[in-house]
Amino acid sequence: MTGKRKITTRELAVFALLGTLMYLSKLLLEGLPNVHLLGMLTMSYTLVYRWKALIPIYVYVFLNGLYAGFMPWWIPYMYIWAVLWGITMLLPEKMPKKVQAVVYPIVCALHGLLFGTLYAPAQAVMYGLGFKATVAWIAAGLPWDLIHAGGNLVFGLLIVPTASILRKLERQK
Repeated sequence: MTGKRKITTRELAVFALLGTLMYLSKLLLEGLPNVHLLGMLTMSYTLVYRWKALIPIYVYVFLNGLYAGFMPWWIPYMYIWAVLWGITMLLPEKMPKKVQAVVYPIVCALHGLLFGTLYAPAQAVMYGLGFKATVAWIAAGLPWDLIHAGGNLVFGLLIVPTASILRKLERQK
């Protein structure tokens, strides 16, 4: 790789720390069902590091599997966080701060709301669920997805300041 796509040793170390931070934040908030900093951190990392944000995201995914076991529940994690990364990548980079402060938490909340729906295709394939059973599975998880959305909305308010701090730290390197 050349140019802007080259990853430095410093970046690898920073990304390992950021991925570990994601994992530790999840552990610290495990007592709260579906409430965590993961959406906020995924979006913040993506806003600052763009395509390179996939590195800390997948460090988190790997650590999660390593700690809790690479079981069937883990398989959707291989794509669920990439969906939020991809949506964040599609957002305009030059959005006014006041617009960012509204749009980012909403996107983060929608990811939480749709988490069960995003998880469902893997669930259906792994357990042989038909369409009706998959829809029933999604519906049964909706209360948890609503909690997830609420937590993501609240923590989504931290995306702009977190991204600003990361950008400031990057300029100091």
